[in-house]
Amino acid sequence: ARAIPLPQIETGRTMRMHTPDEELNRVLGGGIVPGSLVLIGGQPGIGKSTLMLQVAMQVPVRVLYVSGEESEEQIKMRADRLGVEGAECYILTETNTTKILQQAQELQPQLVVIDSIQTMSTPHLDSAPGGIAQVRECAAELLRFAKETGIPIFLIGHINKEGDIAGPKLLEHIVDCVLQFEGDRNNTYRI
Repeated sequence: ARAIPLPQIETGRTMRMHTPDEELNRVLGGGIVPGSLVLIGGQPGIGKSTLMLQVAMQVPVRVLYVSGEESEEQIKMRADRLGVEGAECYILTETNTTKILQQAQELQPQLVVIDSIQTMSTPHLDSAPGGIAQVRECAAELLRFAKETGIPIFLIGHINKEGDIAGPKLLEHIVDCVLQFEGDRNNTYRI
């Protein structure tokens, strides 16, 4: 790497991946940026996993959807309920980041979804999944992979009792973008 004067840097070569969800494209600044790490936070049951599965099944590229919380059958039942084909959406139920990244290198997806970052663990640490050290290290591994390969990664994150994203505050600084998914139990709208 070498320093380059700002005026000599060419722009306009980065092509954003557009999703069928225009509102998601809008909040992402025009679509998904290659190599980006996006954190989607929200309360349990708000629809984070459903939204990301819907996006994963509708984008016209190969997607690796990794779940550390649900079985393949549970994900398939939700996909059937959504009524979208999703032929290029591959499901992996795994929590070990080393195995996930090996699978991603073999599959060569154009988008990865991790559901959820709090369930992931790296064999490099002895602490339990969801702990501060595990969440920080797993996010750092995924960030390195995203930046090296140009594959965008969406991380789904849970909310704690205080309304903050669970895990270290550093997680929100590691990612490129934090999207907070909110709603009201009495209304059907999500924000």
